[in-house]
Amino acid sequence: MAFGDFVVDTRPLRVAAYRRLWWGQAVSHIGVAVTVVAVSQQVWDLTRSSFWVGMLGLANLIPLVVFGLWGGAVADAMDRRKLLIVGCVVAWASTLLLVAQALLGLGNVYVLLVAVALGAAGFAISSSTRGAIIPRLLVPEYVPAANALNSLVFSIGAVFGPMIGGVVLATGGFASAYAIDAVLFSASLYAALRLPTLEPLGSVVRPGARAVWEGLRFITGSPVLLMSFVVDIIAMVFALPRALFPELVAERFGGSMIALGWLTSAMAIGSVVGAVFSGWVGTIRRQGVALVVVIAVWGLAVAAAGMAHELWLVVTFMAVGGMADVVSSVWRQSILQLHAPDEMRGRMQGVFMVVVAGGPRLGDLRAGATATAFGLTGSWVGGGLACALAVLLVGLAVPAFRNYRSGGRE
Repeated sequence: MAFGDFVVDTRPLRVAAYRRLWWGQAVSHIGVAVTVVAVSQQVWDLTRSSFWVGMLGLANLIPLVVFGLWGGAVADAMDRRKLLIVGCVVAWASTLLLVAQALLGLGNVYVLLVAVALGAAGFAISSSTRGAIIPRLLVPEYVPAANALNSLVFSIGAVFGPMIGGVVLATGGFASAYAIDAVLFSASLYAALRLPTLEPLGSVVRPGARAVWEGLRFITGSPVLLMSFVVDIIAMVFALPRALFPELVAERFGGSMIALGWLTSAMAIGSVVGAVFSGWVGTIRRQGVALVVVIAVWGLAVAAAGMAHELWLVVTFMAVGGMADVVSSVWRQSILQLHAPDEMRGRMQGVFMVVVAGGPRLGDLRAGATATAFGLTGSWVGGGLACALAVLLVGLAVPAFRNYRSGGRE
């Protein structure tokens, strides 16, 4: 393979509507990442407890599950452009609430949890809808490349957002950090407003419990789709150490906000590298086994990071984990989008979003709770090792997933 075959495929950017969505996410995700750092640090400052930082995961999780599944069902029954705009407005409102509480100096952890929950609801609606929109804008050949490009912008935001957040928190405070998010998020709303009308195709099912159940039944009837979700849940719940970052910074790096920014950006740095050089990803045929391998690598990298005491070494190991994670994400999203017919894509993306966004929140809760019981190192290193072992045992135990080849049938 030539060097160019390893570089990310940019052909989807030739489509104007997708290009605007991509740029909107690139800009707005920087602000979102700033808020992730700021709200975690504000909760830590108020409580001095990793448990309460982990509770941010629960505040995210419940709206993600409810509105992700509901939003996906609605996306199969109405104009997806309109629904995307609604989701963006709700998410924007949550950021404005964070700005207001910081300016008023409320210092109330419950207000923060409510604001985070509102943002999660907006994110759930918009993410499941956006994922269902992309296959409508692009030919199937471009879909894996679009997913790699999406991963790239999310990763770039996750690199620069926390670094910006660390600097802003050190110089301007929480209100300034949240205000940056509020301004940058307008890019996503603009991209949604410029989309063409996207009325549903095929048979339309009234959104509700029946529609959600049909989507879940479609997934459970496909071992490959089901296992692609299971291995991702294992990766995030067992190994994600995000809720432990403030405590690690306080214990090992003197409470430095710059160190917090680097630590929060570390995984995304690896994701950027992995996404930029993702041209080879589409050439892998045995994607079931490959997913198991890269998730095991992620778990081992996290465990190694938890044993390191130098900041550069922690960042390096988390970056290796980020490279493995972005490759996994591209494969899982492409499998899902190309397996489902258009009239099911909203519901499929709703479940995907619940797993992808909800798994890390459960991981936050797990990390905070186990740190309280077993200490920082026990929670961090033990989680990474448990992830690697569990994904090898579970992922290789299902023949349909173990033998799955891209482009083939189950």
